[in-house]
Amino acid sequence: MLELWDKAITSIQNRMKSQNFDIWLRPIECTSIADSTVTLRVPNRFFQDYIDANYLSIIRDQLHELTGEDFAIDFLISEPSADSPTDVRKTPQPAPAQPRQTGILAGQLNPRYRFESFVVGPSNQLAHAASMAVCSVTGRKYNPLFIYGGVGLGKTHLVHAIGHQIHAEHPEMNIFYVSSEQFMNEFISCVRNQRQHDFQHRYRHDCDVLLMDDIQFIAGKDRTQDEFFHTFNSLYDQHKQIVVTCDKYPQEIDNLEERLRSRFQWGLIADIQAPELETRVAIVKKKAEAEHIPLPDDVAFFLAENIRSNVRELEGSLIRLAAQASIEGRSIELDFARHVLRTVFNLSSPRATIEDVQRAVCAYFNLRAGDLRGKSRQRSVTLPRMVGMYLCRTGLGASLPEIGERFGGRDHTTVMNACRKIERLAEADLAVRSAVDTLRRKLAI
Repeated sequence: MLELWDKAITSIQNRMKSQNFDIWLRPIECTSIADSTVTLRVPNRFFQDYIDANYLSIIRDQLHELTGEDFAIDFLISEPSADSPTDVRKTPQPAPAQPRQTGILAGQLNPRYRFESFVVGPSNQLAHAASMAVCSVTGRKYNPLFIYGGVGLGKTHLVHAIGHQIHAEHPEMNIFYVSSEQFMNEFISCVRNQRQHDFQHRYRHDCDVLLMDDIQFIAGKDRTQDEFFHTFNSLYDQHKQIVVTCDKYPQEIDNLEERLRSRFQWGLIADIQAPELETRVAIVKKKAEAEHIPLPDDVAFFLAENIRSNVRELEGSLIRLAAQASIEGRSIELDFARHVLRTVFNLSSPRATIEDVQRAVCAYFNLRAGDLRGKSRQRSVTLPRMVGMYLCRTGLGASLPEIGERFGGRDHTTVMNACRKIERLAEADLAVRSAVDTLRRKLAI
């Protein structure tokens, strides 16, 4: 039966680079093939982990191709002895199984980031509903859940809320909250200290719910992407819940492996857009209530009208206003708010509006305002229309539904696609880039 291994390994050798074969597959020794199990001896634990992550499926496929049978693979570890680093033990034993702990809450969850404190509006309704759903049917619906959106719109809030809710409903589950940067640094440290098996045991065996923030930061990090890929597969196969956040749609992340893009689309992709005016007012009022800040309605509207695209900045301005009122011993009123936040909001000059953008675009491209809101599909109209949508989104921070409504009642998907297209064209087409830059300067946005 050992001849089977020789045939399999020779066939694999013919299909891969000789350098990779010599490093990773040539040192493997097949000690037995019996009862549909192939036993392989490898030099050390790190070697086993690497084979398991990168070549195990290739080995199994080749054995199946030769025999039509599915084989299990067992490993024996030949660790160096204490006397000599080159002395291989004659009777290697597999490492003992590590016991599984339960009820772990790894990573710091913000106690304020709960579903009760999250303000729901049209811009985030889908992401909120999906987040609630994964708490009740963990690992079996919307897995993975991929939440994307700009900075300060509530992605991290939802991830923390998921962690709190699952921990409350399923205290026996192990919940790991980690940023992608922390994941990468922990992986590098374990590889450096030859503790990769411990890392994999922690994330693939101990973890029931993986909450990872800012997944975009692993793009371009080949080994980290590879490790996350196998972690993802392991958790997914065990019906363990995976939730990741990102500042971009998966297809827009540069240097991200295609196999990860495809897996992010296995579950549900939910976006969070900049909140509408009414939602922004509700957010600032809820924050004021939580912080016990007396906030008149006109001041709430003043804050919401001047900060359109970043919830974190909106809440920060409220705290700054309250702190200044406390220092001066004053109540919060509209004139006081204008004075305190005049430099933050640049109140010395009027802020551009969507109508201002539309007028500037029409003047630049020699169109009528009705053209931007009309049904024409001619490029002479569709390109300016998309430029206008892009400027309203990136320059004014207007929400997708609001832009769509002002540009002829179009849906938010149309606006989102228009913004993506102009972003790509501005990089490749000098005329489009010049138009965008000129209009930005004219509008001061």
